[in-house]
Amino acid sequence: MENTKEIVKDYVSRELADEGKLTDLKEEENLLANGIMDSLGILKLVSFIEQKFDIRVPDEDVTVQNFRTLKDIASYLDNKS
Repeated sequence: MENTKEIVKDYVSRELADEGKLTDLKEEENLLANGIMDSLGILKLVSFIEQKFDIRVPDEDVTVQNFRTLKDIASYLDNKS
C-alpha cells in the first residue's frame, strides 16, 4: 500500500503541477512559493484528501504550515488519523 506522502505526491504531480514543469517533486519543496500549487490547487488538494483518506479538513486547518510541502501535508494527515 502506498504511503500518505506518495499518494499526495502523485496527486500533486498529476493534477496540480503544470505539465512538463515538474520532473521530481521533493518532499521539502515549497509547493506554494515555487508556484506548483496556488490557492485553487490547495482547495482541490483538500477535496482530494477528504475523499481519498475519508477525513474532514476543517477550514482552520488549511494553513501554509500544513500545506507548504509534501512533508508538511503528510505530517498533518498522520496527525489526523
